[in-house]
Amino acid sequence: MTTSSNPPVGASAETPAALWPQTLVGVGVLVVGLALAFGAIGISSEAGYGGVGPNFLPWLVAVALTVCGAWIVWEARTGGFREMDAPSGATHSDWAGFVWVSAGLLLNAALITTLGFVLSCTLCYLLAVQGLRRAGGQGGVNAPRTWLVDCVTGLLISAPVFWTFTKFLAINLPGLSATGWI
Repeated sequence: MTTSSNPPVGASAETPAALWPQTLVGVGVLVVGLALAFGAIGISSEAGYGGVGPNFLPWLVAVALTVCGAWIVWEARTGGFREMDAPSGATHSDWAGFVWVSAGLLLNAALITTLGFVLSCTLCYLLAVQGLRRAGGQGGVNAPRTWLVDCVTGLLISAPVFWTFTKFLAINLPGLSATGWI
C-alpha cells in the first residue's frame, strides 16, 4: 500500500479556517452584484440607440457579478479554490514602490490641468514604472538611460491616447497648447 501526499480528487488541502477568506471574497462580490442590480432598478429601460436601453450595461454587470459571487461562495464552501497555486512573491509589502506609484497617480491628478494630459500622464508612467522596477529589485533604476527610456515610453503611450480622444472621439482633455496637439 502506498501513501500519497496529494488529497483525493474532490478533496481539498485547505483547512476550514483558510476557507473563510475565500468565502468572504465571494460574499463581497455577490453583495456588489446585488447592490448594482438594486441601483439598476431605477434606471430607465426605454430603448435608445441600437435598441438597447441605458439600463442594459448595469444589468449585465450586475448579473455577471452576482453569478460570479455565487460561484465563488460555492467553490469556497465545497472545499476551497481547487488547483490554486501556492502564493508567490515577497513576504512583505514594498512601501517604497507603493510611494512611487502613489506619487505618480497623485501628481497626475494634481497637474493634469497645468501640464496637460500628455505630460502629466508621462510623469505618472515614469514614476509608476520606477516604483515597480524598485519593488521588483531591478538594477540600474537610477541610470539616466532608464529614466530616458521610461520617459520616451510614457510619451509614446500618452500622446496617441490624447490624440485619439481629442481628434477622433471629440472628447476634451486638458492640453498644454492652444492647438490641441499636446
